[in-house]
Amino acid sequence: MKWTDVQEIAIQLSDAHPQVDPLKINFVDLMKWVIALPEFNDDPKHCGERVLEAIQAAWIEEVE
Repeated sequence: MKWTDVQEIAIQLSDAHPQVDPLKINFVDLMKWVIALPEFNDDPKHCGERVLEAIQAAWIEEVE
């Protein structure tokens, strides 16, 4: 997975952290959790605030 795979990242985060409210996660932790996903293999330097916002929004949709 790459940073651009926002929907897949959101699905995997939802599965990996079902007890977490995605509205309450900070971007530092979110980035660490994405990088820790088993299928993730992109450069952490390619991540920015917009990417994290998109991942968070997709995760919120996934939970709802």
